[in-house]
Amino acid sequence: MPAFSFSNFLSSSSFSSSKGLISLLRSPFSIQPRRVVAAAAAAGASFFLSTATTMSLNLNSHAFAGNSIRAKTPKSTDPFGPNLAFDTLKTRILEAANGSPASPNFKVLPFRKGRPLAGTWDGGEDSSGSNWSIGWVSLVECRSLLSSYGMEMSCELFVYLGSRAEEGEVYWAVDVSDKNGAPLGEFGGRKFCFVELRTLMVATDWDDERAMTDLAIAGHARALLEWHSTSKFCGNCGGQMIPMEAGRRKQCINQSCKKRVYPRIDPVVIMLVIDRENDSVLLSRQSRFVPRMWSCLAGFIEPGESLEEAVRRETWEETGVEVGEVVYHSSQPWPVGPSSMPCQLMVGFLAYAKSREINVDKEELEDAQWHSRESVKKALANAEYKKAQRTAATRVSQMCRGVEKGLSLAADFNVESGELAPMFFPGPFAIAHHLISSWANQDLVVNGVQTQLRFPSSSLSSL
Repeated sequence: MPAFSFSNFLSSSSFSSSKGLISLLRSPFSIQPRRVVAAAAAAGASFFLSTATTMSLNLNSHAFAGNSIRAKTPKSTDPFGPNLAFDTLKTRILEAANGSPASPNFKVLPFRKGRPLAGTWDGGEDSSGSNWSIGWVSLVECRSLLSSYGMEMSCELFVYLGSRAEEGEVYWAVDVSDKNGAPLGEFGGRKFCFVELRTLMVATDWDDERAMTDLAIAGHARALLEWHSTSKFCGNCGGQMIPMEAGRRKQCINQSCKKRVYPRIDPVVIMLVIDRENDSVLLSRQSRFVPRMWSCLAGFIEPGESLEEAVRRETWEETGVEVGEVVYHSSQPWPVGPSSMPCQLMVGFLAYAKSREINVDKEELEDAQWHSRESVKKALANAEYKKAQRTAATRVSQMCRGVEKGLSLAADFNVESGELAPMFFPGPFAIAHHLISSWANQDLVVNGVQTQLRFPSSSLSSL
């Protein structure tokens, strides 16, 4: 790939319109907001800055996105692809491979009750950053682990996750939830334990590319394994469903049926509802939220409706507020929902209100209120997200050492130097945070000039 030149891009014809800027925002390159804003001001373009000024402009940077081991689909003849790699896996299991050098090199990520195996290194109580990594084990170590849970290693247990051909590695996941076993403790010279994916999410330093990649891989693996767990029987005839294509699909064992099913996706719209005239946004609280936490409205898409229609319907049903223009922001895989919906995809929007009166559906929400830009900015500035991340990372280390089995992490988000904040929002691992912070920081000063950044009108949907 040729080196990306920002100056060449600015001088190209593709930058002569707002459409070119949107292409820039959605490119795979990580671009600093200040440079993009300056370029926009120089070009006289009008668009919306879709992230907080503290984050790089890369819409693939959401937690659980950017999975590097599944960036490309291998060809059917590729030894690192699912079919040929699975054939090699069956051979090695039958031959009871003992760890001798071989290609591909197989790495396995075990899960237990939706929790990935995580390893930690001793960073001390004051460790910062992401001091954890997902617990890859070799086939030999996997056999030993399965044996400790009273399970025999068979190829049907393995689900293909992806590969890195340049490193000669293929990655798999296995689930040991069905059997009882002793805590791992020391395993393979490292300290391991099964950790809730949400806990790892909070413990991940979002500036740490390695940790964000690990989180994306673990999220993908959990979604696949949970799907396998909830699709054991055929919805057509009731027959048993068996994994096919290295776990990438399932098929009914009944010869008269043979129904095929693939991993399900549960799309959810999540929207920040904006009142332009009063410079405020509509935020909501659910009863399950910790005190003083507010977030965006969200809801599942119904059959037969567009994404924009779902945004308008959910907003009206939950708050009684009517929405007009709907603007796409970004999307985020969300594998930390309930196990019955393992493959949620959060599709984020900015929605512009046509009314202001609120009528809360108490069955869906505890409360919904309009919040000014000033109050939102203050809440973003006061929330100690880094403190929460470091606290969670320390607790993961403690859990792997057997010191603590699990603690609530919520309280760390709403404390500002010991003082309770009046409100706070989900951390940067959630798309809700990016929707809220993008709106709060859309008024930026470029070379002493205040600049209002918006999407071009052609990107608006007004059904």
